[in-house]
Amino acid sequence: MIIQDADLEYDPSDYEKLLKPLVDGDADVVYGSRFLGVHRAHLFWHYVGNKILTLVTNVLYDTILTDMETCYKVFQGNIIRGLRLRSNRFNFEPEVTAKVLKRGCRLYEIPISYHGRGFEEGKKITWRDGFAALYGLIRYRFMD
Repeated sequence: MIIQDADLEYDPSDYEKLLKPLVDGDADVVYGSRFLGVHRAHLFWHYVGNKILTLVTNVLYDTILTDMETCYKVFQGNIIRGLRLRSNRFNFEPEVTAKVLKRGCRLYEIPISYHGRGFEEGKKITWRDGFAALYGLIRYRFMD
C-alpha cells in the first residue's frame, strides 16, 4: 500500500524505487525522504519542525530516520492491516511511525523528489499540528 497526497507534491514516478525494497524482501515499510532527494526549498519553520519531530522519533524509538513526517510511506499489506490506527489529519505520520517501529518492522528510507507548496498555494499544516505530532510520538511510545 502506498500513501499518496492528492496535491502531487510527491512524484508518482518514484513508486518503482519506493516499492523495490519491499519487492526484494529487504523491507516491511519504506519511507520516501524529502531530505535525501531532489526537492524544492522548504519553508524554514516547517523544516525546523520536521527536524525536531524526526529527532524526537529517533530518540524515542532508537532509529535513524531523516524524514518522519514524509507523506510517502509504503507498507506490505499485512503490516498496515495489522495496525489499529486512530488518527486523521497530520497526526497520522507519528502514529503509524510509532506503531511500525514498536513492532520491529524493517523500515527503509529512499530519496524522493518533492515539490512542496507554500501557504499561498494551499499548504495547510501549521505549528499546532507539530505539537499534536509531538504529543502523538510520546503517547504512542508509552501507550497503545
